Amino acid sequence: MNRTLYTLLFHLGLPLVALRLFLRSRKAPAYAKRIGERFAMNLPAMRKGGIWVHAVSVGESIAAAPMIRALLQAYPQLPITITCMTPTGSERVRAMFADEPRIQHCYLPYDLPWAAGRFLDHVQPKLAVIMETELWPNHIHQCAKRGIAVALANARLSERSARGYARFAGLTRPMLAEMSLIAVQTEAEAERFRQLGARAECVQVTGSIKFDLRIDEQLLPRARALREQWQAAQRPVWIAASTHEGEDEVILAAHRQLLEHHADALLILVPRHPERFNSVFELCAAQFPTVRRSSAAAVAADTAVLLGDTMGELLFLYALADIAFVGGSLVPNGGHNLLEPAALSLPVISGPHLFNFLEIAAMLRNAGALQEVDDAQGLAAEIRRLIELPQDARRMGEAGRAVMKANQGALQRLLDGLGRLL
Repeated sequence: MNRTLYTLLFHLGLPLVALRLFLRSRKAPAYAKRIGERFAMNLPAMRKGGIWVHAVSVGESIAAAPMIRALLQAYPQLPITITCMTPTGSERVRAMFADEPRIQHCYLPYDLPWAAGRFLDHVQPKLAVIMETELWPNHIHQCAKRGIAVALANARLSERSARGYARFAGLTRPMLAEMSLIAVQTEAEAERFRQLGARAECVQVTGSIKFDLRIDEQLLPRARALREQWQAAQRPVWIAASTHEGEDEVILAAHRQLLEHHADALLILVPRHPERFNSVFELCAAQFPTVRRSSAAAVAADTAVLLGDTMGELLFLYALADIAFVGGSLVPNGGHNLLEPAALSLPVISGPHLFNFLEIAAMLRNAGALQEVDDAQGLAAEIRRLIELPQDARRMGEAGRAVMKANQGALQRLLDGLGRLL
């Protein structure tokens, strides 16, 4: 498949795109808003000539935040336009940069040549920075036509994804050849990009900028104060974060088994997607006394589950816990960021499906900071072990924090590469 055929198929698929937007809007009404932006129409007024950063959704937006703040400081004369594809990502961008007048934001238009061209003519960036591996052939080609350098930052490419891209070499090779910098997390990923057609001189191993996570010094004191307010300072508290459909039932089954041995245990359950908050609350409330974080109600002595149904609080919810399970890993979703709980010196548990974070998972596993489980029984047993052997929990947490510190520096290497392009 080449780019012409890809573009034709994209146009033919627009009715399906519209249907998908409609179906998603039934669960998340925000999908029905700002549709014009997805076709580069009704774009907000923007200053031209800055840096364009694309972060597809919430996770990528959070990962991009330190880079964006560093760019704001390094280039005080330039505006930064941040695009995303989801309402939750949009909400997160606006919350993180509400007080920064140089931040501009809209949805990224669909990957159609005329929409991509209209967007670029509206923004006229000096540099495009795409977070992780959100590769859009027409956007990249339209940048190349206008002489706009394109960088892929914090790039990930699993073996499975590389095989998928290789099947469409006529589309992938020209696209990668048009990129000016591909800043990858590991040498294995660098080689995959080279094999797919990226220019060798443009591929640079910088490491993962997720290791450069900075924790607000008030975060842990705030969390301790809230636990004391709940009279839960001595209760065993564990968190299951970024869970996907099919995982919540397993986690609740594990919690039920845990309560047989530790009747005062508290679970903080945080679904990945806001449209699932209500259904997961109903699932929890049918089995346990449950409090919604959004209600601001206090956790009582008989509360067994706190549902984390707020946006932008995940690090704080991690800080409330003693042990962390990271979701998207009991189902074949590929896992989520294991480094956030590690940065807080928490012992980390996951399921077996970690293909989006293979190298980071291996680092944590080899350091003794990560334990993988397969089911509710294994999860309950591991949580119970870490409650009853606090020295083991402490060792795991310290090992994870050491991995974080040993691998920092990726952000500066990335900024150096972007600086050369600017």
